[in-house]
Order: sequence, then structure tokens, then C-alpha cells
Amino acid sequence: MTKSQPYTQADLAKLGNVLIYLVDRLGPISKTKALKLIYLVQEVSVKTYGLPFFNMPFLVWRLGPVAEDVFVDLSAEEPVLLANYIQRQEEDCKTFIHASQPFSDDEFSDNEMEILALVAKTYGSLSAERLVEVIHRPHSLWYQTARENGVLDYLEQGRMTTTNFEIDFGRLLDDMPERKRMYTGQLDYLEQSRALKV
Repeated sequence: MTKSQPYTQADLAKLGNVLIYLVDRLGPISKTKALKLIYLVQEVSVKTYGLPFFNMPFLVWRLGPVAEDVFVDLSAEEPVLLANYIQRQEEDCKTFIHASQPFSDDEFSDNEMEILALVAKTYGSLSAERLVEVIHRPHSLWYQTARENGVLDYLEQGRMTTTNFEIDFGRLLDDMPERKRMYTGQLDYLEQSRALKV
């Protein structure tokens, strides 16, 4: 999805309910932790099933990867995109995410529910700082994309905080050509169906 495309109600319901699911299992989570867990849901989904969980880009930022629109919404005084799903509260100079309604699994397949459970179990006990370390390992998509675009040192040294370089999750499937074709086909389908729904 490019930045100029609006989210559908289904996109927002899915994203909002992912946050509700995570908060229900882990308790209130910091904004940074929420952003990292959303990224990990996408990465684990692509690795496991060859399918994107979300239809949104993730950019290489210093503490990224970050879905920029989600970052903006979670940083606002009151969420706009996710207003029906979450509330944010400031505690000890940090922003924490709380659910504002019960979780609904209407937007999720059985496989997607497995992905959510796996991410919550595997990464839920890690701090936001530790999640950033995990996502920034040398073999990670964040690290590879930052290095290939000449911004790794700037990001690591804190001399740059954001970029417009998008994470290509298809790289996770480079050694699985059939799954990569399925992934690419699903991205095309999501773009076409979005045009019909908006």
C-alpha cells in the first residue's frame, strides 16, 4: 500500500483487534512495544504462511521498522484511525495502549489467530528495548535494508531517525519461489480489493 491510499474499515478493524488481542494477553503495552509487535505479526505471518497479515508498509526508522500511520495515530493525543479500538494513556512519561472494547476475531482466519498467539507467546514478555534489539539483528530485514541504502550507521548512531525505505517482506521467501509467488499475488489482490472497497 502506498501512503496515499486510505485504509478500509476491514483494515482498521484487523489492526485495532490485533492491538486489543495483545493488550488482553499482555496487559497495557507501550507505544514502542505495540509498534514492534505489529511488525513481528507481519514478519511471522510472511515467514510462516507466505502471506502478509496487514496491507500497510513498514519503514526503516531508527527504532523501526515502523508502520508510519500507526505511529502517528498512537502518538496523537487521541487516536483517529484506531479510535474505536484503543485508548492511549501517559504513564511515567511513556505512552501505553489500552483496549477500549472487547476483542473480536471476526477479521481473522484460524492461521492468523495462530500467528497472534505465537507472537504474544514468543515476544510478549520482552521489553520494547529488547524487541528493538531482536528486530535490528544483522540478519534482519531492518538491518539489511538500512545497510543496502547507506543509512545503517546514521540510524545506529542516532544521526538519523526516519527514512522512507520500505521493508520488503518478500525477501524472507527468496529461497521459496512458490511461496514468494503466492505472497506477491496476495499483495496484488489486496491492492485491487482495496480499490473496490474505498
